[in-house]
Amino acid sequence: MGDAGGRGARLRDAAAAFTSNACNADLRRAQLSFLGAWTAEWAFTVALGIVAYRDGGAAAVGLVGLLRMVPAALLAPLLSPIADRGRRERVLILVSTARGIATAAAAVAAAVSGPPAVVYALAVLSTIAATLFRPAHSALLPSLCHSGHELASANVVRGLLDSAATLVGPLLAAVLLSFTGVSVVFGVAAGSSLWAAALLLRLDYDAPPRPAAPQRPQLVKEAADGLRAVARSRDLSLILGLAAAQSLTRGALTVLSVVVAIELLDTGESGVGTLMTAVGVGAVLGSLAASLLVGTSRLGSWFAVGVALWGLPLTLVGLVPHELAALLMLAFIGVGNALIDVAGFTLLGRLAPDEVLARVFGVLESLVAVFIGIGAVVASAVIEVWGTRAALIAIGLLCPVLAVLSWPRLRVLDQAVGVRDHDVALLQRVPMLRALPLPSIEQLARGLEPVAVAAGQVVFSQGDVGDRYYVIESGRADVVGDGQVVATLGPGEGFGEIALLRRTRRTATVVAREDLRLQGLRTDRFLPVVLGYIPSAREAATVVDVMLDRYSPLDASAEPIVDPAPDPMEEPS
Repeated sequence: MGDAGGRGARLRDAAAAFTSNACNADLRRAQLSFLGAWTAEWAFTVALGIVAYRDGGAAAVGLVGLLRMVPAALLAPLLSPIADRGRRERVLILVSTARGIATAAAAVAAAVSGPPAVVYALAVLSTIAATLFRPAHSALLPSLCHSGHELASANVVRGLLDSAATLVGPLLAAVLLSFTGVSVVFGVAAGSSLWAAALLLRLDYDAPPRPAAPQRPQLVKEAADGLRAVARSRDLSLILGLAAAQSLTRGALTVLSVVVAIELLDTGESGVGTLMTAVGVGAVLGSLAASLLVGTSRLGSWFAVGVALWGLPLTLVGLVPHELAALLMLAFIGVGNALIDVAGFTLLGRLAPDEVLARVFGVLESLVAVFIGIGAVVASAVIEVWGTRAALIAIGLLCPVLAVLSWPRLRVLDQAVGVRDHDVALLQRVPMLRALPLPSIEQLARGLEPVAVAAGQVVFSQGDVGDRYYVIESGRADVVGDGQVVATLGPGEGFGEIALLRRTRRTATVVAREDLRLQGLRTDRFLPVVLGYIPSAREAATVVDVMLDRYSPLDASAEPIVDPAPDPMEEPS
């Protein structure tokens, strides 16, 4: 019965992952925008690979891959600070529009048989814009969510849509290439990018407070803040390092898919799209399976599995170079991609502070771009020296080996995230804090300080200067005003906000009726978050008014504190 109940709970969580996104209009539009943008990316990549192969063979495919990724890698961390100011969907609209225009220009150049160099230059511009899309989108999603579970759900859905794009983009390119040419593929990709921009025009949500743009932007300094955030966190560094290895393999795949289809399997140019379609099919199936991970506390472990699946199938294709086996193995790469999307992006969204979140994702995109380019060049070189099958085996072993070496640390990370989930759930039991989006509630959770108070002991006294807000984790406490018990509080309830929000002294005494386990928040952590977000500020004001209506002290403890510093007339000791 226990196993059946567990399976039923996982299925309910999986279903909720999709329904929560469908019911949230802002999440729905943001997710469909991602689908349009990434369908354009995959279709464009297939068509560009064909242009490069016609121009100079496998070496040209690798070189074009590098030319696309290097400028994007350099600019992604420098431009991503823009998405940490103000509303992030505006950045998405801008880059999707720019990408659509660049891709449309490439379609015109291909249609008139222009120089391949012109197409390559436009591809670089398009890729720079595409590189900025995912950091801004990844940083936007937490602001549309209210819990780690909801963020995991959003990443499940985005992973499914990413997988669908991985399937639809190459399949669409393969069909169009069979009947038309690369110019039509470029044109369709341009339309998809512009559709992605249009969807975001109707987003309507309350964004968490973020710093305004400085009068003199210092993009290099701000980008360095993202790098420092990664360098200070061992867990962020590990996840980004594994993502770099996966990206190197992905870059190699852009070359290997062309060479394997045309030379090793002899399936022709359309076979390139067929191979990548197999990746898409596996990604869709993997995303559906990954929806069962929404409620799991082992995202780090599944991230390692996803990384391993990006390489091991390539090794097996090198050992068994047959078309059916290759299609099956590449489908498992799609499964690995789905696991990485759900686990990796959820972990990054929860580990990185919101104020630098887009910059951390910018660092990720820079690494992805660099290592995709490196992977393409490495694959070309290894093919030239050792041949296609040896290249498949050697490159395919990289990710599985690194995943095994990283396994112990990722298990420790899973335990830490489990503790954070507990703290977030405790804070969300407080009505005043329930309205906060996930980045804000996570910011509060990072500042929690455990406090133990024995039964009968005073937490604070009426008339004290307030410096903390408290949430009861276990036990019960009496609120005593002017000598009378006016309320009894239990687990999941908070107290101490009146003195902080009104800048008054404590209006009542709080005494532990039982042994208390509290979580405290200092004023400098509590006020900026609660008052910086309109819905929570409104709820906090309502809570304070209701409490003061129920009980108001007789003495002057509710008078505003003009200066909490010591009395200047007091004799020094």
